[in-house]
Amino acid sequence: MGRLLKTLLAAAVAVALAGCSTAPPGPADAASGTSAAPLTTLPALTTTSTSTTTTTIPRRDLTGTVTDAAGSPLAAAVVTAGDARTDTDAAGAFALHQIEAGPIQVYLPGWLPRLVRWGGSRTHLDIELEPRVVRGVRAIPDVAGDPARFDALLDLIEGTTVNALVFDTKDETGKVRYATGVPRADRLGAVDDTYDPVAMVEQAHRAGLYAITRIVTFEDQVWSNDPEAKLAGIWVNPVDRSNWAYPTNLAIEACELGFDEVQFDYVRFPAGETASVAQAAQPLTADQRVDVIRSFLDAASRKLHPLGCAVSAAIFGIVVSSPTDEGIGQRPEELSTAVDALSPMVYPSHYSPGWLGFADPNDHPAAVTADALDNAAHRVSPGTLIRPWLQAFYWSPEQIAASIAEADARGYGWILWNAAGNYPRAALPTAN
Repeated sequence: MGRLLKTLLAAAVAVALAGCSTAPPGPADAASGTSAAPLTTLPALTTTSTSTTTTTIPRRDLTGTVTDAAGSPLAAAVVTAGDARTDTDAAGAFALHQIEAGPIQVYLPGWLPRLVRWGGSRTHLDIELEPRVVRGVRAIPDVAGDPARFDALLDLIEGTTVNALVFDTKDETGKVRYATGVPRADRLGAVDDTYDPVAMVEQAHRAGLYAITRIVTFEDQVWSNDPEAKLAGIWVNPVDRSNWAYPTNLAIEACELGFDEVQFDYVRFPAGETASVAQAAQPLTADQRVDVIRSFLDAASRKLHPLGCAVSAAIFGIVVSSPTDEGIGQRPEELSTAVDALSPMVYPSHYSPGWLGFADPNDHPAAVTADALDNAAHRVSPGTLIRPWLQAFYWSPEQIAASIAEADARGYGWILWNAAGNYPRAALPTAN
């Protein structure tokens, strides 16, 4: 489980347990979205015979629902009470049978964990979760591997709303940027030991920052030299499920190293000229391409969620505004069912002249960002968060800030992309 999440849950459990005595002050059975009832804790039943005294702790059945602030159900949330555990269904409903009064813990990847103090009097609880709103910047490997530069990055974001850092496990070159224990990386000669992920994650967590690792998935300049894996150009073949193991094993290791979330990038088929070569080598329909990418993400999520990691995917910004998969296997409707967050890469410099009627879309950060995010809002599965990558290059600090403001206005959060890891302080919102 991600170390930041473990710390938060442990602290919350300690607080909840401290408040679960037989006569604690304050409200019991309280959860956000519900009014707190006066404290009522079921008394223990004591029976005495001529030789023994037996105390029986009352047990009750408990049902409930887990929703977001708008009342939309959240499926697959893990609800625990002591040793009892269950998952919410598609309607956000759960049922726990014959449990003792005490803390009820709710966890859903991508959302803030919740502890509810249940006194045992109510038989139904409505529990509201808050999304984890990530506002992040990327610590490129060279920064993560240089203590002075990493400290400078932490100094830069101190006092801002930035609450997350993104590190690279495997980058666009195909290099794994630390001393991985995944054998395939060694066999490929892909290891480029640049930084210590455990030390970086611990330092990020000490600073109160959420730690994400980014894994470039199917574009790989090293791995694509293997003819059995290759699709076209520097791309490996996503259709071949044996090619899923390597990025998934890197992701599993990242979770075990303490990262809170894994983001798969380049989780698609190739675009541009390479797409024609790929289509000739592996003819597929749009639906087939989308199903391959969705299936990979779903399989990875099923392995990573039990380890406590959230899972996200970076997608082309254009696909949230396009009725097609753009030839790369990315459609928000399908992919959002397999991950906890989608990160459309909203880079106005990448949009063609004439987009939204603008001769140069790059000159209109607010309008282009707003349009993409509003299009995405209608196309993601309930419970899946939208968290865009935003452009932090080719722009003035004021233009970067204008794009950030559109994401913040919608409550989505954001991550800034700058290939060199340079972020102007003036572009970052100041924390209240």
